[in-house]
Amino acid sequence: MNRYPLWKYLLIAAAMIAGLLYTLPNLYGEAPAVQVSSIKTAIKVDMKLFSRVEETLKAAGIAHNGMFVDQNSVRARFGDAETQIKAKDIIEKALNPDPDNASYVVALNLLSRSPAWLTSLHALPMYLGLDLRGGVHFLLQVDMKGALSKRLDATAADLRSMLRDKNVRHAGITRERDLLSIRFRDAEARNKGHAAIEAGQPDLLLTEAQDGADFKLTATLKPEAQKRIQEFAIKQNITTLHNRINELGVAEPVIQQQGADRIVVQLPGVQDTAKAKDILGRTATLEVRMVDDENSQNPAVMDEAAKGRPPVGTEYYVERSGVPLLVKKQVVLTGDRLTDAQPGFDNQTHEAAVHLTLDSAGARIFKDITRENVGKRMAILLIEKGKGEVITAPVIRTEIGGGRVQISGRMSTTEAADVALLLRAGSLAAPMEIIEERTIGPSLGAENIKRGFDSTLYGFSAIAVFMGVYYLVFGLISVVALSTNLLLLIALLSMLQATLTLPGIAAIALTLGMAIDANVLINERIREELRNGVTPQAAITAGYERAFGTILDSNVTSLIAGLALLIFGSGPVRGFAVVHCLGILTSMFSAVVVSRGIVNLIYGGRRKLAKLSIGNVAWK
Repeated sequence: MNRYPLWKYLLIAAAMIAGLLYTLPNLYGEAPAVQVSSIKTAIKVDMKLFSRVEETLKAAGIAHNGMFVDQNSVRARFGDAETQIKAKDIIEKALNPDPDNASYVVALNLLSRSPAWLTSLHALPMYLGLDLRGGVHFLLQVDMKGALSKRLDATAADLRSMLRDKNVRHAGITRERDLLSIRFRDAEARNKGHAAIEAGQPDLLLTEAQDGADFKLTATLKPEAQKRIQEFAIKQNITTLHNRINELGVAEPVIQQQGADRIVVQLPGVQDTAKAKDILGRTATLEVRMVDDENSQNPAVMDEAAKGRPPVGTEYYVERSGVPLLVKKQVVLTGDRLTDAQPGFDNQTHEAAVHLTLDSAGARIFKDITRENVGKRMAILLIEKGKGEVITAPVIRTEIGGGRVQISGRMSTTEAADVALLLRAGSLAAPMEIIEERTIGPSLGAENIKRGFDSTLYGFSAIAVFMGVYYLVFGLISVVALSTNLLLLIALLSMLQATLTLPGIAAIALTLGMAIDANVLINERIREELRNGVTPQAAITAGYERAFGTILDSNVTSLIAGLALLIFGSGPVRGFAVVHCLGILTSMFSAVVVSRGIVNLIYGGRRKLAKLSIGNVAWK
């Protein structure tokens, strides 16, 4: 009557083993570590860098507890914080001999102590939030006026192209604070310009004016357009920060909007505020400039340029192939006109390439440039941290229209993917400044973990004592089921790589209380059946079956509330909701399936069962 089929016991055993395996990494804790990442696109993180870091530490006599390399970083683990800081300084000096022209980010971090065999099973510890792990916290203020100014500058360039395409003559377009001034020689030209701008730029509010002999149009952004631009600016900045930080491999970043014009950035595990700022400041944008071919072919001029004395209006660069060239300072097209960048291959040479898509204004500008400079070279530069790198400098063979551009030039597929990522991340849509910064040390995080662990342990112990005293053997079974629930919950959080915060620990404690409620309902239902004169075996069956409906109803309503918090909440609220929802699922399994399995093992095989050890009941 009370026996499970073999597959159910195997299911419970498999769940217990998986739960144990994926919970284990959380018991090893974390060790101080140093993380090395590349700043420059052309410099890759590979086994050569791994060997270089390892040799540097060996030469300095610094022992590490393990080194790891992935596509984003090299990480070395150390026994204590003092050795970590010493190693960081040694690696910094070795990899960045010139601090003003650094090639790598060397940052303090934390790394799991899990053994390799667990890591090979992808059994990783759950992420810990800033309040538990320590790290850095920034509050960034987005300059919304800067976003509007940037849009007006771009609009001014669009208007010049559009009026030229429409054959509308104007006497100049200038930006005066928050408006654009378009001058015309006569009223007829102004009227044509007014009609063309109204049709092509619906976001602009136009006003006609007279300025001496000039007929003028003033254009300002409509209020709804300003709001839309500001909303886009903060979203674009968040996307940019996500791309940059994720690409650098910083652990579990939290990047979210706060209010109308602020962004919160939290980097758990990173203790070096200066390096964190360096990471946040990394953005790349594209610039298209013309090559000064005449001077680039003059050896005497190039010798002077290599010594830091290039001709006026030019800059000295060296291509990836090692060929030096002079590039004009005038920027003819920027990455602001870029809508997408994807890695791919050249259809003719089959070399790795990056395929760019320009917006309509950018496509027009690029078409004009290529039409007017056939036979000349055009340099495509990647500007990163204020320093430029010539990706390629191809000869313009023919006019290129349609807004589809391909750049290549001795790139590997990995380099093409990295360049595309940098260009997609792009420059910030609006300037930002840090108005608040805070560093939370790992010692404070460890103290928070200890307090959270102690509160959960004491709560669990109190529940175990109560259940054992009040329900005897069935109470102990409930405690085992509760332990299983905790094991499975932590394993799930680890498997999903969820981020645990202090509110998450509170949710774990709440889950324990809710999970034991289900066992109390089952035990009380069994006792009620026994009081009604039902046989012990029938009481067990009836107790579990009749209590299940009540347990399901209560957990479904709690799950609905948890899902609402998950969907509409943010930050710590979402962290609480994730643990709460997962805890409901694990408590249902442990309270109903696991506890019933244990009861069946103890009592299910007894044909003549006289009584149950379930507390004070008048058995019959």
